[in-house]
Amino acid sequence: MQPMNKRLLFSLLLMLTAPVWAQTYQLPPFEKFTLKNGITVYLMEQHEVPLISVSMAFQAGAVQDGAQAGLANLTADALIFDTPKYTKAQIEETMDFLGADLSTYATKEAARIQAEFAAKDQDQVFDILKEIVTQPAFNAEELTKRKDRLTQELIQAKESPRRVIGEYYDGFLYGDHPYSHPLSGTRSGIADITRDQVAAFYQQHYHAQNAALAVVGDFSTAQMKKKLQKLFGAWKTAAPTDPALAAPVLQFDQARVLLVNKPDARETTFLIGGPGVPYNHPDYVAIQVVNTVLGGRFTSWLNDALRVNSGLTYGARSGFATEKLGGTFSISTFTANPTTEPAIDLALEVLDSLHQHGIDAETLASAKNYIKGGYPPRYETSSQLANLLTNMFVYGFDASFINQFQRNVDGLTVAKTREVIQKYFPAKNLQFVLIGKADEIRDIAKKYGQVTEKEITAEGF
Repeated sequence: MQPMNKRLLFSLLLMLTAPVWAQTYQLPPFEKFTLKNGITVYLMEQHEVPLISVSMAFQAGAVQDGAQAGLANLTADALIFDTPKYTKAQIEETMDFLGADLSTYATKEAARIQAEFAAKDQDQVFDILKEIVTQPAFNAEELTKRKDRLTQELIQAKESPRRVIGEYYDGFLYGDHPYSHPLSGTRSGIADITRDQVAAFYQQHYHAQNAALAVVGDFSTAQMKKKLQKLFGAWKTAAPTDPALAAPVLQFDQARVLLVNKPDARETTFLIGGPGVPYNHPDYVAIQVVNTVLGGRFTSWLNDALRVNSGLTYGARSGFATEKLGGTFSISTFTANPTTEPAIDLALEVLDSLHQHGIDAETLASAKNYIKGGYPPRYETSSQLANLLTNMFVYGFDASFINQFQRNVDGLTVAKTREVIQKYFPAKNLQFVLIGKADEIRDIAKKYGQVTEKEITAEGF
């Protein structure tokens, strides 16, 4: 008999110890304070390796785009397009020479800046971070280049339905609410954005008072406090004036279908679902445990039914997309054109079975162990922890969300799962988005609800 492979042995040990690890996992200690100008700061010392990770977030995501689709995303990208002290090339060359990582991007809720670097290089990197946060120059030539690339990326994305179906789904469900804004924008929207608009968006939304800065890694908290106060404390911005975002209202009085025609498609990609929950929902953990059974792991009911037992797809899943004020639920998969109807019907049968029969004690225990085993590794690295801390600021939760995780999982009962299923897993007036060859699936789509049709080549989502 051959000796056991070391990687296999490690994997087995990890599976055996993961539940114990989850039972004892608590968020490492950190300090939270506010700089004089209003920036919320989180500091967490981690001395295992000589690295530092930084995450910074501004409430300047795609929800602030207004009529200019893609403006938040382009502004976040453009933070590194020159400063008075550094050109874009100098920033990139310095980070490459140091072996450091730097990225800027936007999500629906926030604009993000993230960096990871050796502790010994912190003075150089923090100086660059200060410059791109407080004095971005928004080089017009670089902006034009980025706009051209974004336009090509948007065109290419529509060649792959799985890359864009989420944008269609958000637009279909959220309607006029800002959560419907496509993160990368639209071709015409990107083309119309000017350098002055990017600069104006920065001035309007990048405020110290709506910013969070998390630093995790190998440093002294006392010294880091002084460093950050010196770097960012004197940065003066106007007070935020954005009105509070209203929560979306996702209540549908009938089943609806959005059919997106892709004439050359050989398969149908689809999402089925409805309203979900916000990020900080009190039943979030219970919802995740139930969803693990339905479609959150490879051995889920959906994957067993649509992939393993029927061979209708290579994979099926379900999940909750959560934002600060709301969210959506969806079942997602894809199948060959001729099997579109049986695949949709089978997905609906699995969802109906969840409602009709619920989850038994044995299945619940399995899902609990799966969730507990996979949860702590999400917060292992300094970069993961830094991002978690700024998420607390963006989405409005605190350390108890992590520290009470084990108790919330263990406290879930079969009776509670039935309540969770009935309350949070949509069963009526379902919403469908199908991307495929309309000539072959149009009549099938009518079976599931009132149909609205779009061309995938059309502008926007």
